Amino acid sequence: MEKQKMLTLAIGGLLALGLAGTASAADKKMDMEQCFGIAKAGKNDCSSNKSAHSCAGQATKNNDPMDFVAVPKGTCDKIAGGMLKAM
Repeated sequence: MEKQKMLTLAIGGLLALGLAGTASAADKKMDMEQCFGIAKAGKNDCSSNKSAHSCAGQATKNNDPMDFVAVPKGTCDKIAGGMLKAM
């Protein structure tokens, strides 16, 4: 019985750690913005703004003003060629 109790506690602890990690990742994601014009070919996040493609990693050319990469808020305007809105 003692073995089962320890196993239950261990699994509960792992689940709690997993949920804490998920909350932390969600907080970080909220502090991001879309930065257009800086994505390298095949390295874009999500879809193209004008439906040139529908999935992340499908950008066909570097620095396309329709493709974006998620960056920390406040940094896009500091990156050469970075725009907060697609052209």
